Amino acid sequence: MKEPTVQNDVSKRFRRFLCGRRGRGLAVCWSFLLVAFAATGCGPGVMVFSPAGPVARMEQRLIIISMILTAVVVIPVLILLWYIVRRYRDVPDNTAPYHPEWSESRTLEVLWWGVPIVIIAILGVFTARDTFALTRPPEPTTTTPLTVEVTSLDWKWLFEYPGQNVATVNYCKIPANRPVQFVLTSDAPMNSFWVPQLGGQEYTMPGMAMKLWLQADHPGTYYGRGANFSGEGFANMTFHVIAVPESQFDAWVKGVKKTAPPLTEATYNHLVQPSVEKEMTFSSYPPSLFTDTIRKEGGMYMKRDLTVIHEKES
Repeated sequence: MKEPTVQNDVSKRFRRFLCGRRGRGLAVCWSFLLVAFAATGCGPGVMVFSPAGPVARMEQRLIIISMILTAVVVIPVLILLWYIVRRYRDVPDNTAPYHPEWSESRTLEVLWWGVPIVIIAILGVFTARDTFALTRPPEPTTTTPLTVEVTSLDWKWLFEYPGQNVATVNYCKIPANRPVQFVLTSDAPMNSFWVPQLGGQEYTMPGMAMKLWLQADHPGTYYGRGANFSGEGFANMTFHVIAVPESQFDAWVKGVKKTAPPLTEATYNHLVQPSVEKEMTFSSYPPSLFTDTIRKEGGMYMKRDLTVIHEKES
């Protein structure tokens, strides 16, 4: 006869605790805390769930669909886990059937392979549809889209307006209710341009011109930041996108041209150096600054994109 060991005794006492009244009470408390913690993520403090434009709304819908489809698997699995642990626990007088030779079930095989395949297929259809839709202006409009060229630097953001010939650092002013095409590159390590309330992120990479459509529904100030860690000053790679009525945007451009200094090559060479800078405004900038930045990092392999940018600048 095998003598009981200390380890077996501890295990039995732990199982009795879990199955007892105190263990069930503790599980209920933890469940309430988990639900309360998860519910805080649905408030307005989470910016991706407070969309302020058509792109962000489309991406929010995709996130919610993903959460619902994931819950189709996660919730039944958690319920089954609780049921199996309770029904088949090793306690005296447990009459649960024990089948050590059980090996397979075609019904279960179909369920745990078929359900994920269906979920992935649904997710794939929605993701592909929305991804292709976001390569164009987010909503049909008769107004001409605004183009803003964005360069991520160490550790600041430079915004150039080829149609207005003005530039800013660490803030971007756009007209509300007008689609904006951001053309993105980097003159520093790779980073990621992200304005959570207006839409998803897009990478900025040396030698490449990436594109991202965004639009603000109404005037407001929207938080933006670099989403890729890029060194010591990464925490300061934040900026604001300020959406204003069209008339205020035109007045702002005129005011900048009258009062702000030009962005010279010497000033740009200073900005390229690793540093943390405050918001800046420039009345003009070298006309080929953006394309030169792409070319010097190998943009010669992106001839098509450079041609498109040149056409817009002209």
